[in-house]
Amino acid sequence: MEWFTADGYWLSRLIFQRTLACIYLVGFLAAALQFRALIGERGMLPVPEFLRRTDWRLAPGLFRLHYSDRFFAAVTWTGCALAVALIAGVDSYVPLWAAMLLWLLPWALYLSIVQVGQLWYAFGWESLLLETGFLAVFLGNADTAPPVLVLWLLRWVLFRVEFGAGLIKIRGDECWRKLTCLYFHHETQPMPGPLSWFFHRLPRPVHRVEVAANHVTQLLVPILLFTPQPVASAAAGLMIVTQLWLVLSGNFAWLNWVTIALALSAVDWSLFVAQPAQSAPPLWYEVVVIAVTALVVALSYRPARNLISRRQVMNRSFDPLHLVNTYGAFGSISRVRLEIAVEGTDETVLHPDTVWQEYGFRGKPGDPRRLPRQFAPYHLRLDWLMWFAALSPAYAHPWFGPFLERLLENDRDTLRLLRHNPFPGNPPTHIRARVYRYRYTTWRELRATGNWWHRTYVREFIRPVALAPARISPTTPP
Repeated sequence: MEWFTADGYWLSRLIFQRTLACIYLVGFLAAALQFRALIGERGMLPVPEFLRRTDWRLAPGLFRLHYSDRFFAAVTWTGCALAVALIAGVDSYVPLWAAMLLWLLPWALYLSIVQVGQLWYAFGWESLLLETGFLAVFLGNADTAPPVLVLWLLRWVLFRVEFGAGLIKIRGDECWRKLTCLYFHHETQPMPGPLSWFFHRLPRPVHRVEVAANHVTQLLVPILLFTPQPVASAAAGLMIVTQLWLVLSGNFAWLNWVTIALALSAVDWSLFVAQPAQSAPPLWYEVVVIAVTALVVALSYRPARNLISRRQVMNRSFDPLHLVNTYGAFGSISRVRLEIAVEGTDETVLHPDTVWQEYGFRGKPGDPRRLPRQFAPYHLRLDWLMWFAALSPAYAHPWFGPFLERLLENDRDTLRLLRHNPFPGNPPTHIRARVYRYRYTTWRELRATGNWWHRTYVREFIRPVALAPARISPTTPP
């Protein structure tokens, strides 16, 4: 079938695949280094308990067959090894069926992780990586030209990511319609980066231009993905520029980088690079790709209907394998930044002059003098959930108590998630959590104090507790 392959897109496929393999590596590495404290056998939300209370049909995966921390670690490091092999281009030197298997394995392993990740993996970029990774299985390798059907499906994913995000903004917070959301967003986003303070201090007219440009990029430009070249390539280029702007302004795990990879797959490089000789695809491969395309089209009904619905939801999976999903981000914007500071003391009897020492987190704001760091595409899962917990104790209910218990025990795996432990010897006798309001300092305040943040005490989140699990639960805000 002459129409089956897309000449000129071999380089698009190559760049897309290598970028996606790098993202896989980051995802598996983050899972390997963080899982014991989060979902391990002694984690805050243990996988064995989750498996006992859930139906396998709602979350199928490898760990339904067996779970242990050692087995989970083997899965994550195997995923890392496969990702490194794909980065090195091993799939280009094996037969087509073997290349497809090489791409199928990391997808299956990461799906198994997400299925048991619970709240720690309840982010849109997990589903986006899985949906994109599933389609990558059928892109082929150097033996054949890329199948046009899969390239169109990748554009369909990119369209839903951008258009869904644009619609949720227009339908959501009025500040998006008034072009004023960026008056607040750089300051109140979940995890600011090292340049976020400077973005926040841009003149307000520039912020309004940013929002307007965002609306154009997310609501109008995605439609151009389905137009002839070179218009589609230009549209993809605009999306890449926008995503790089977001990379500079904050930490959003690998959301921006998967979106960039998808946009790169839509660029036609044939005007710049000669097409190498490639053989016709085998019949079995054509049959498989057509069948997968039909499956994705059928599963796209509910996500497509969600896009046009007045009750649009974002970051929702409509099938247990995360094959076709709906996306979106920041339908509403916080005007005030709240942060939870976790403090401990080694004094056995508490009194008004008790000395409390604060734990330091790697990514979320803490010490006002510390400039936020760049971690994305690496994902600091605990830091992200701490941001949600500050918005409402309901977000913290399942895991915050176990988190404090492990700090009271000086649990090694939990402490590895933190930047600073003020009790390196003996564990603290008491722990408390307090809510502060954070705001960026002004240029004058920064020069005078060296502080990037100014913080003001708001309320207690958890009153001082010792190692008594029943007492550790977030307090309800007044």
